[in-house]
Amino acid sequence: MIQHVTREVKTAQLDACIAFYEALGFQRVAAPEALAGRFVWLQLGPTQLHLALTQHPVVQSGHIAVVLEPYEPSLARLRAAGYAVEARREHWGSPRAYVHDPAGNLVEVMAWPPERTGSQ
Repeated sequence: MIQHVTREVKTAQLDACIAFYEALGFQRVAAPEALAGRFVWLQLGPTQLHLALTQHPVVQSGHIAVVLEPYEPSLARLRAAGYAVEARREHWGSPRAYVHDPAGNLVEVMAWPPERTGSQ
């Protein structure tokens, strides 16, 4: 299990990024006091997303993927908020799409993840 992922954002982008990830189902949680003012923590289930405040953020070339429940209403919220949601091919039968957060980071959204394969 990946416990958290960090994405860098400018302070001016913070509120918009929080609203974006809340539309995906994340909720703000308290970061440790030592990180106050430098990081904002968001959580969905057991997974956290840490937004690191920086003057010169680096947009990652890769993406993070989020399972949306419920999928279609979540996409409708993103579109209503003005985000460009790009439908993608269904590799394992799950509807999926790409969308960029306000800081430019690519996020894959899907209705369900691939099934586990191989030995566990």
